[in-house]
Parts: sequence; structure tokens; C-alpha cells
Amino acid sequence: MRILANENFPGDAVRALRNVGYDILWIREESPGIIDSEVLNRAQQESRVLVTFDKDFGELAFRLRLPAIHGIILFRISTPSSSYVAKKAVEVISMRSDWKGHFSVIEDHRIRMIRLHS
Repeated sequence: MRILANENFPGDAVRALRNVGYDILWIREESPGIIDSEVLNRAQQESRVLVTFDKDFGELAFRLRLPAIHGIILFRISTPSSSYVAKKAVEVISMRSDWKGHFSVIEDHRIRMIRLHS
């Protein structure tokens, strides 16, 4: 799976996902400071699921209906230490293969998935 990590996604989590074999680019390394719509556009152009802590991507995908068919994974966990996020990201992303086409919200004890428009 190809992933684009938003600038706010912890470096520990990016490294952990790379260490288990994911093809992951990180906005903080690639294009720091770009606006959210450009991040989402890049994810779509490169066929990458976007991982983020930024709720604004839900607004971009649903209210503004910007293309997001490759998927968005929003992390909304209560203990956002970078080491915990790294462990949780690897655990959760590895357990499913159907992220594409969904806006997914990762919470402490559940995953909510909403189908995105094409």
C-alpha cells in the first residue's frame, strides 16, 4: 500500500510504517508548509492513502467534495505520544486492506469507515 503522511503525522510513525515495508512519503520531508488541498491532491495524483491527525480533510472530502478516492485515514486517539501512534499505526493499517475509497477514523477502540464519493 502506498501512503502519504500529512505534515502533522509523527516521524516515529512514518519510520515504523517504513520499517514494516510500506511505501510512505511524508509531507514534512517532501513539501513542508503546503496547504491541505494540495496535500489531498498529491495523495490522489500518486494513488496514496492519506494518513493525518487533521479533521479538515473530512471537510475537504465531504463538504467541498474534493477528490479523495484513494482514501483518508484520520487518527483520533487519546494518547497521541509519537511512540504510541507508531505502534497503533502499524497495528491498524496492517489489519485491513480496504482503506481505498473510504474516509476512516481510527479511535482508541474502534475504526469507523465511511465510503467516499468517486
